[in-house]
This record gives sequence, structure tokens and C-alpha cells, in this order.
Amino acid sequence: MDLLAFLEGRGKLFWGVVGIVFIFLLGVVDYVTGFEINISFFYLIPIGLLSWYAGRQLGLFAAAASSITWFMADYTSGLLYSHPAIYVWNASFRLVFFGVVSWLISVVHDVNKENQELVRVDFVTGAVSVRYFYELAKIEIKRAERYKRPFTFAYIDLDNFKSINDRLGHSIGDRVLRAVTESIQSQIRPTDSLGRLGGDEFALLLPETDEAHAKNVIQRIHSSLVNEMLKNSWMVTFSVGVVTFCEPPASVDEMVKLADSTMYKVKTHGKNGVSYHVHGC
Repeated sequence: MDLLAFLEGRGKLFWGVVGIVFIFLLGVVDYVTGFEINISFFYLIPIGLLSWYAGRQLGLFAAAASSITWFMADYTSGLLYSHPAIYVWNASFRLVFFGVVSWLISVVHDVNKENQELVRVDFVTGAVSVRYFYELAKIEIKRAERYKRPFTFAYIDLDNFKSINDRLGHSIGDRVLRAVTESIQSQIRPTDSLGRLGGDEFALLLPETDEAHAKNVIQRIHSSLVNEMLKNSWMVTFSVGVVTFCEPPASVDEMVKLADSTMYKVKTHGKNGVSYHVHGC
């Protein structure tokens, strides 16, 4: 996984240089071994790498460069055909073949990337999906363990949301959920993560955030959410449990459980409020 992450993180300049060097070396080997030994399969390696990691344009460039290199190796190795047009025909065929392979690889890569994005995003709200949120939370816990920095986790539950679905229908319920997502996202940093854990439950991960800063952020978010509901005449309020971790939890499940129990303190005292807890400080 670390190798794949490394490869994904390289830029187009890196892959362009790698592709040119790879194809040049293949051309040298092709020339030295002569026309009796066919190494055409190996040209697919730089074509595939560039098509997958650097994009369609560089992939097609690799396809063209491979075709030209193969043609030059054949031509200079002493291979003679009955007619000079055969050189052109073979080179053109290789170019089309390599181009199709490059295009197919880039299409598969684009589809794979789109599928990954769909898995990471909740379809209804646009918030991070629960599965991807758990992955982000695991990363944050490990980061906090390493650098000894606090972070804050908030569990947000919509009060009376069921009545919205019952009275106004699920389409309005979805509008409420999207409005909640948009309101929260407008108040947080790019480094923060908002996830939808369930039907009317959201989670907010705030890296590098101590208790004092968490209170400022959460209070602003809570006020914004309440105002958004009032503006649309939606009788929904918010119970929020906030936990600041100076000592990271053992797992994401433990983190969620602690924030959930903190949120239920609000539920038992009339709903529509925020409860704070500090862990390990």
C-alpha cells in the first residue's frame, strides 16, 4: 500500500522522465538483441504506467514513442521486408495497438477513481461516508499518538428528525440533511472532516483542536444549524456531544462511543444543546 501511495503521489514530470528512460532502454535492448527476439510485450509496461499514473495524454505519448522506438530498432537492426511499405504498415499497426491499450487503461483508471469517490461520499448529503470517515479517524488517532497533539470529535444528532419524514416526506428529510451538511461544511476548515454515521447522525473530526478552540467552533456550528432550521420552518434541533482527546482513544469505536454517551447527556436534559468532555488531559 505504501508503494502504491508513493506511485500515486508522483507528478507528471516524474512519470514523463521515467517513461522516456524506460522506452529508450527498451529500444537499446531491442536493437542489441536483433529482430529475431521479440520484446514487444515489455513496451506495454511504460505505456501502462504512464496511462494509469500520469493520465491519458502522457499514456498516448508513451504509445507513440514506443511505436517509433520499435520501428527504429527494427529498421537499424538489418531486418529487410519485401516492400518498404511494410515498415510503415507494421509501425502504424503497433501505434494503433499501443494507443488502444493506453486508452483502455486510462478509462479503467478514471472509472476506478470515480468509484472510489462514490464510496467516500454519502450519496444523499455529500458528507463523507461512514466507511471513509472511519479511515480518516484511524489516521488521525495514529497521528495524535505520534505527535502528541490534541484533537476533537463531535457527535451530532438531529432532534425530532423522524417527525420531518413522517409529516413532510422523505424528500424534505433529505433536504434537511443536505442543509445540515452544507451549514457545517461552511463553518469548518479543509483539514476537518464531516461524516454521516447514520440516518440523522453526523460526526465531525477536528484535528489539532483543543477544548477552548473546540467550544468556539462547535458553538458557532450549533447556532448556524439552529438558524438554518428556523429559516426553513423545520422543527429540528441538535444535540451534540463533543470530546477533546489529549490522549488518543484505543480505537475509532471507543471514540464514537464516548462522544455518543456525551451527546446523550444533552438528550436527557431537554435536547438542543452541547455537552463537552475532555479525555486524558
